[in-house]
Amino acid sequence: MTILVIGATGMAGSAIVKAARQQGIEVLANGRNLEKLTALKGQDSGVTILQKDAFLLDQDDFDKVDVIIDAFSAAPDQAYRQVDLATYLIAKRRNQKTRIGFILGAGSLYTDTSKTRLVYDDIREDANTQAWRAIPENQLYELDFLRHVQNVNWFGLSPAITFMPGEKSEKILYGDDVMLKNQAGKSETTADTMAAAVIKEILEPEHNQARFTVANG
Repeated sequence: MTILVIGATGMAGSAIVKAARQQGIEVLANGRNLEKLTALKGQDSGVTILQKDAFLLDQDDFDKVDVIIDAFSAAPDQAYRQVDLATYLIAKRRNQKTRIGFILGAGSLYTDTSKTRLVYDDIREDANTQAWRAIPENQLYELDFLRHVQNVNWFGLSPAITFMPGEKSEKILYGDDVMLKNQAGKSETTADTMAAAVIKEILEPEHNQARFTVANG
């Protein structure tokens, strides 16, 4: 099996590359920074570098892989590009067997089981978030778009409120559309926990055309 990781040198992307290789999955690592891609690859022959703008990926690139993982991230002033890339990938893979996984944000999760309020509602009402709130806002739009896609085998994965570097949790909490907290009341997901959930979903598909969420237990 071969997967294409878009945004392979970012926090989520690099963790996914590492987790994939631990399971013997071949990786086509995409990014724009050759130095970072080269460092990510190291001496691993199972990682192939694909230095290319994500919006210039074409059918030849996609046809080489079984699964595409969109771990692309954008600065707040260009957060709309997250939606643009999702629509680009979906358009390229209509009615194809290729599976596409999207790393989404926590903003589109509900704050509790009543499902009456989104995490993004809290973000939007906090004046201190103005500098970066475009990112969760556009990740919310991205999920809204995906939920209307019926002829592509996609899945989405959202972390908990705090997404940070770190090793895989010994216990991983799984949910669907509601924000998760551990017994200590913390809502956090480390990059390696996220990556482990992505690889599990690739090897043992459970979420077809649906979003799920994971958190450190």
